Amino acid sequence: YVEVKHGRVCQLDFLGQIVTRNGIHLDGPIDKAGNAFDSFPNGLAAINGPNAIPQEGLLQIVAFVGLLELFVMKDVTGDSEFPGDFRNGALDFGWDTFDEETKLSKRAIELNNGRAAMMGILGLMVHEKLNEIDMVADLPI
Repeated sequence: YVEVKHGRVCQLDFLGQIVTRNGIHLDGPIDKAGNAFDSFPNGLAAINGPNAIPQEGLLQIVAFVGLLELFVMKDVTGDSEFPGDFRNGALDFGWDTFDEETKLSKRAIELNNGRAAMMGILGLMVHEKLNEIDMVADLPI
């Protein structure tokens, strides 16, 4: 279950890194002072650095994730088919129409994509830290 959860978080994180590093940000202000979403740096610099998100903003993010963890992202009804099944009788998206072999295949695909995203986000973080100390190799990418 923990690997599935971390994989899901890393998939969202990797996508967020790719999107924001390509200059795509939400419009409008992020706070009452009028700071825009794109006025904060990308990556680790967004939480640690001179232009980082204020501590109050980070506390709001941590509190929101904590609320999701405690009250939303869990098996409320006790009807889950497998670890990480948070449908709770509300969401289906056609899952019940698949045969057992297809369900097992889709769960394996999600697990493998999560593993790849964990490695991907780790690679992005290492690359970012190496770049700070001028140790980035010139890769033909």
